[in-house]
Amino acid sequence: MSSHVPFKNLFITPVLPFGPDGAPDWEDYRRLLRVFLTPANIEAGVAIIANPEAGELYTLDREERNEVVRVVLDEVAGRTPVLAGVVHVTTAGYVECAADAAELGVDGLFVFPPIGAGDITLAWNPDAYPEVFIDILKAIAAEVDLPQVLHPVGRVTQQFGPGLGAGITRRIIEEVPQVVGWKMTYNYDGYRAITRVIRAADREVGIYSALAVYMHENLADGAFDGTSSGAFNYAIEPMIQHIEAWRAGDVVRATEIWHSGLSALHEYIFADYGRLHIRYKVATWLRGFIENPLMRAPMPRPHKFEIREIRRLLADTGLSVRSDAEIAEALARNITAG
Repeated sequence: MSSHVPFKNLFITPVLPFGPDGAPDWEDYRRLLRVFLTPANIEAGVAIIANPEAGELYTLDREERNEVVRVVLDEVAGRTPVLAGVVHVTTAGYVECAADAAELGVDGLFVFPPIGAGDITLAWNPDAYPEVFIDILKAIAAEVDLPQVLHPVGRVTQQFGPGLGAGITRRIIEEVPQVVGWKMTYNYDGYRAITRVIRAADREVGIYSALAVYMHENLADGAFDGTSSGAFNYAIEPMIQHIEAWRAGDVVRATEIWHSGLSALHEYIFADYGRLHIRYKVATWLRGFIENPLMRAPMPRPHKFEIREIRRLLADTGLSVRSDAEIAEALARNITAG
């Protein structure tokens, strides 16, 4: 039985800036990480996931992924936990990716469900055939003795939204003791249902709120052991204030922060999952935290209306944003799709 215990952190899933040539901009990435890794934020529990979905790990080659981990570990300098994203089209590739991260010195793994053929993605029935993912997790655990936090995104269903269902959740917790945390990618009802499954387990597994649009309710329900969220990229200051108010039992203050513009901002960012990571990156750029809002092709470019609406919502929340002149200059460089 694994002795690993859940993390109790506010894990941020940082975007990865790219330069005009489409290569990772490592200095810009360091600058973004330093926005997160202030002493006050670390005291509040902030931690980092290297190579999350928001960091476009699907587009990175092996050396680029490893460099992301090196940069994060260098900037963190042992002050807070670091997880590393693990995904591949083969089980052997998963193990290799996990082994690379372990050798570099991460504290845990952030593991995605399988990618590749429609048989194990679009058409996969995870409750009927849980071994598709469980075998991957066990193969990783056999080679790398690190705690695993899962990013359990799956087929979108009415019951759960974009997340693995109750049956496979129970099986993974029962069969893979290295799994210590569960990213809650679910819709509102699915979140509650999976929370009950996790809380009923015979060991502790961390519940990590992901969709910032639901965090007010998640905190109210006590279904919040930490986070795994890209929303910190653009709204770290009010989000930490909101979480700390809840944890201090100040419901009135937490509600004031939530309705200060923060909820409306999150609602727009999360309104279209097909644009989620594009909007993360635009919002992070509008804050002035990165120099280029573009994702790596074939991810599409933002639209002008998204840039304008996100800028308005950020400003309405009281957050600093780029000037009109800076935005106009960027638009002149043809950074948008229309």
